[in-house]
Amino acid sequence: MALYGKLLQRAASANPIRVGLIGAGKLGSMYLSQVLKTPGVHLVAIADRSVPAAQVNLARVGWPAERLQARSIDDAIANGTTWLGEDWQAVVAHARIDVVVECTGNPIAAVDHILAAFDNGKHVVNVTVEADAMCGPYLAKQAASAGVVYSLAFGDQPALICDLVDWARTCGFEVVAAGRGHKWLPHFNQSTPETVWGHYGLTPEQAARGGLNPKMFNSFLDGTKPSIESAAVANATGLQVPSDGLLYPPASVADIPFVTRPRAEGGVLERKGMVEVISSLETDGRVIPYDIRMGVWVTVEGDTEYIRNCFEEYNAHTDPSGRYFTLYKRWHLIGLEVGVSVASVALRGEATGVASGWIGDVVSVAKRNLQAGEVLDGEGGYTVWGKLLPAQTSLHKNALPIALAHEVVLKNAVPQGQVVTWDDVVRVDDSRAARARQEMQRQPQAYGLSEA
Repeated sequence: MALYGKLLQRAASANPIRVGLIGAGKLGSMYLSQVLKTPGVHLVAIADRSVPAAQVNLARVGWPAERLQARSIDDAIANGTTWLGEDWQAVVAHARIDVVVECTGNPIAAVDHILAAFDNGKHVVNVTVEADAMCGPYLAKQAASAGVVYSLAFGDQPALICDLVDWARTCGFEVVAAGRGHKWLPHFNQSTPETVWGHYGLTPEQAARGGLNPKMFNSFLDGTKPSIESAAVANATGLQVPSDGLLYPPASVADIPFVTRPRAEGGVLERKGMVEVISSLETDGRVIPYDIRMGVWVTVEGDTEYIRNCFEEYNAHTDPSGRYFTLYKRWHLIGLEVGVSVASVALRGEATGVASGWIGDVVSVAKRNLQAGEVLDGEGGYTVWGKLLPAQTSLHKNALPIALAHEVVLKNAVPQGQVVTWDDVVRVDDSRAARARQEMQRQPQAYGLSEA
């Protein structure tokens, strides 16, 4: 039965999926805007470190005030309302919550929330993909040990890419490449929160209206978020990552099968079976018509004459050889689609993307010449950006993961463009996230380190 049919059954039997949300910022708000209209789901609790800010976002998306009158989670369950408070531990510990949606965007806090949810037997839909890029293989292993489902969030590009890859492989195709689109020029990796809106194509007024965080959006623009999302896809699908970072080849939708071929056949790939990101801008800054900036894609190979003939007969748009075909979704709706993951996890016991190995990693790279004593300010900030590398290369370089490069003091100067290493920083604060990552580095083979 389709997920919607299963949701209707849960609604008819008065046995809804009970959900707890941690983080009611921009992405959490997008989920909040849809969940009241989803049958068979009861959002019983929202935890946010700033209840007033959460209340503003709830009002923005149209939540009725009477739905937020619950004095406790038990009261919310009994009366069909929602509890709102700061206590995330109460959410993950409550016996009758089925699924926790982690939506804080803070990878250090997210790992705490996710592991605590596992400890309490909860399934988790993780919208904070930064945490997954840092230690997704560890989180997946912990979920399996706890007998729960851990999942990337549908609507965000990694889960949508995983879905396209799964479609292709289930159909019997070899996946040549898969990825997302992005507005990219090389100098964007030096962007800061002060320059982001001009590069991004929004006015400060539009950003303020949407409650958009300049540091978070700068992490998209400067290449950090595309690297993070590509690492999550690689670790979930087994696709390899470029040896020295994403290439961002410019292409229209029509040209994706042309550029996402191996170099030996005229494309940009080092080999078949890789993640990549397509730029919506030519190298001189011109906008490419009919771009894939907000979408996802997968390129497959027609490896027999019969399949290539089928491509031709059904007017499938291929590269000039007729061998490579790209399927795509031109848009993604981010938090508006998270309910698909909640339903899949709760009703089918299936993740919409989960790490199965350690193939890609995102390392910290200096945006400018950094001096000893400076404090790193993490993804989207003024000091470092995140670069996708093979996990094996990251370990060889002793690279500091971008997710841990926040409020960390440098003890060495690091030139612009150089990878920041663990040896370059005074220390990283102790946290479950740091310990999880260090555990992966101590026993990389146990977490599926790729030797490719």
